[in-house]
Amino acid sequence: MDVQTYATVAAVCARLTGRLSDDVLDAVRDHYSVGEAEIAESAMLLGLALEGVPITPDEQDLIRAVLDDPANPDLDDVPVTAAVPPLAYRFAATGPASAPDPSRADAVLTAEAPRHGGLRLYRAWRAPLPAATDDAMWIYVVEVGPGANELLARTGIASRLWVTLRERWLVEVVVQGGSPPPYQAAARAAGQKIWSA
Repeated sequence: MDVQTYATVAAVCARLTGRLSDDVLDAVRDHYSVGEAEIAESAMLLGLALEGVPITPDEQDLIRAVLDDPANPDLDDVPVTAAVPPLAYRFAATGPASAPDPSRADAVLTAEAPRHGGLRLYRAWRAPLPAATDDAMWIYVVEVGPGANELLARTGIASRLWVTLRERWLVEVVVQGGSPPPYQAAARAAGQKIWSA
């Protein structure tokens, strides 16, 4: 996969965050990050179609650009909408009293983020609205420098969280100075800064 295609894949995945279910999106990102493009494509197209996740014409063009077969008829099964749907989650710096204690995850990710080009780490509580596909949980946003491999950084950092603590809280990666999609922007804006280089 060439650099431009890889960057497009990262952008598509970031844009679909909060719309495509967490498990499907994790599979798509993980498979792309390790070079399993065919499996990643299948997971993305099947997930979008089965979950009824609408995409914009611009997103449809981006997805078509990364497909091994741009004429893949499975893309035609994905609903198209004129505008990006509103966020299905609210974000806050703190969770409810019943939220799990994130302090151990904070420590693990503070140590792991720099290994992947991390410059800052934010944590936010994600609360679902009625249209949400997934539950409330902690979400981490790692800000990396320009040129960092966003997909590989996300996979590496999320894997460390799973291997060390058996937690599947979300990890999103954004580029410093960039304009992240609404989901990542809202999580970072509402989140608490946990660490900075």
